[in-house]
Amino acid sequence: MALKVTDGDQGGWAVIQVSGEMDLVTSPIVRQRVHDAVAEGRRSLVLDLSEVLFCDSSGVGVLIATRRLIRSCRGRLRLILPAQGAEDGSHVNRVLAALGVRRLFEVFPDLGSAVDEEASPLSA
Repeated sequence: MALKVTDGDQGGWAVIQVSGEMDLVTSPIVRQRVHDAVAEGRRSLVLDLSEVLFCDSSGVGVLIATRRLIRSCRGRLRLILPAQGAEDGSHVNRVLAALGVRRLFEVFPDLGSAVDEEASPLSA
């Protein structure tokens, strides 16, 4: 399955929606979109990973590099994973949890809560 990445804005947040597989071949596309958003001055970023079916170590590397980049420019990063999160066994959630890095990210169940300044992230 190919990777599809789309950009948008919602409530002052840059939203990058990713679907398909994040692997060694496709992860650089996500990395480039993140860098483009930051180069445009965007410091509040939502990565919607709810449609990602597979994520290998290179995909996790992009997520960690994104976190580092956003933190270095004093920005905010939020991830969207399926509504049930770890409960429904979503692939990205399982990978992040297995590697012990899930707690590094603010995870939300949907776009509405991710861009809501009052919403609390899902627990790790």
